[in-house]
Amino acid sequence: MSRETISQSISIVHPISLSHGKNAEVWDTSGKRYIDFVGGIGVLNLGHCHPGVVEAIREQATRLTHYAFNAAPHAPYIELMDRLTAFVPVDYPISGMLTNSGAEAAENGLKIVRGATGRTAVIAFDGAFHGRTLATLNLNGKVAPYKQKVGVLPGPVYHLPYPSADNDVSCAEALKAMDRLFSVEIDVNDVACFIIEPVQGEAGFLALDREFAQALRRFCDEKNILLIADEIQSGFGRTGRRFAFSRLGIEPDLILLGKSIAGGMPLGAVVGRKALMDNLPKGGLGGTYSGNPIACAAALATLDAMTDGHLKAWGSHQEEAIVSRYETWRAQGLTPYLGRLTGVGAMRGIELANPDGTPAPNALAQLLGLARDAGLLLMPSGKSRHIIRLLAPLTIEPAVLEEGLDILETCLKQLV
Repeated sequence: MSRETISQSISIVHPISLSHGKNAEVWDTSGKRYIDFVGGIGVLNLGHCHPGVVEAIREQATRLTHYAFNAAPHAPYIELMDRLTAFVPVDYPISGMLTNSGAEAAENGLKIVRGATGRTAVIAFDGAFHGRTLATLNLNGKVAPYKQKVGVLPGPVYHLPYPSADNDVSCAEALKAMDRLFSVEIDVNDVACFIIEPVQGEAGFLALDREFAQALRRFCDEKNILLIADEIQSGFGRTGRRFAFSRLGIEPDLILLGKSIAGGMPLGAVVGRKALMDNLPKGGLGGTYSGNPIACAAALATLDAMTDGHLKAWGSHQEEAIVSRYETWRAQGLTPYLGRLTGVGAMRGIELANPDGTPAPNALAQLLGLARDAGLLLMPSGKSRHIIRLLAPLTIEPAVLEEGLDILETCLKQLV
């Protein structure tokens, strides 16, 4: 099958062509089976072709395949927003809008905070990833490859160190850097918002320091700055709770959603304080495909499956299996390349490092090929592409999870 018609600027991790999938397994066009620890990069918390999601898509496709909500509202959008706002665990009244993707949610979030504050500056964090659109590129805490060759980006945007036990940046260090930022770089009164991932994805599953999260919330309240939580990858049960910000003891003002919101269908959302969401003029928010009826139906079926009991059980089982295996590998000295275990819940990364502690991207590149040949798909992450990003569906069968970890163990031992 020729790929000459596809832009060569799209980077491909696994040079295969998939045919179909079921829960945590996929098959390529030659019939080879793989265990999927990529999960569509965090989109498939409910796995491939979840029966409830598939049935909802089929049923909705016989009734209404599309209508632009801002032209004439449709029932799936209205029902989903009612359900979704009830699903977000905050104590204040909220409303929201649906988008086509997480990046589009981030773009609309920026519009909303500008309208509400009259300010334009944004504070993001080193290692952040918020999308590939022009405005979200500047939010990203990494130049290569996202910001290369695209020139001046929308701003102003400033970056701070991201404090986490997973990267050895302390709360005190991040607060000191923030103090310097407002002493040297920008007037705090010009800042519209901070945008932060409760667990960074692209950076290698780094869990935000709880003390810093609470200090940041207090600071934002004192300075009338808004706080945006990007839950696009960490949301919908990936950390064992509905959303990862609940682990930090804070409530953000706006929350960006996407990826696993709709069981594989393209959908995103911005939700938050109602006064913020309502501050732009009529027509300031919307979109032709935003909140497509079929995607909304899939999202409703997704919410049906994501009970608190399911999320806790799924997250705990996967976390226990990964942590247990990792600790065994460390105790055995499985490979000199085995670094730290990052993340929280079922959102876990395994660092590959050289004996001197420096990142080992070549080892990870080798591991990707070994695992793929053995029937396991893995996803790289981290500043140096040296951290395995584990994103198996939360619904993965225990035997399939163990099989995948067995393959990973065998391949780790083969690293040279």
